[in-house]
Amino acid sequence: MSCISFLSPEQRATLGQVTCELSPEEVRAAHPMPPVTDGTLARIRLLARNPDPAIRAAAASKRQAPAETLDTLSRDTDLGVRSSVARNEAASAAVLRRLAADPSAQVRGWVAANRSCPRELLDELTADPDETVRKVVDWAFAWA
Repeated sequence: MSCISFLSPEQRATLGQVTCELSPEEVRAAHPMPPVTDGTLARIRLLARNPDPAIRAAAASKRQAPAETLDTLSRDTDLGVRSSVARNEAASAAVLRRLAADPSAQVRGWVAANRSCPRELLDELTADPDETVRKVVDWAFAWA
């Protein structure tokens, strides 16, 4: 897409005056996610078995991913797949605990950044050997 704007000065001025008076909850209520169907779950499970790690990582990032799929993908040999599971707020505490012991500091950092990470696990990650992971934990405590 071109970076050239096709808006007229009047349109730009009008957009500048627009304010959103809806809360995030009201916006979500007005635009609900479609229901999770058996077909959705079957597609995610299928993607999770794909030989391409980028496709498995995409499956791992789905909030609707079944718990057993996230559990399996948390053991994947690919760093990107495990990182996607660690970022997924639907990942269980048990999965996040396993990933908090991952050999990769990147994965452990994503666990610390995950809003669903249990407080006691964050407490444990304060002693992580990697400085960046410890900084992510400090950041997580700041907004928790």
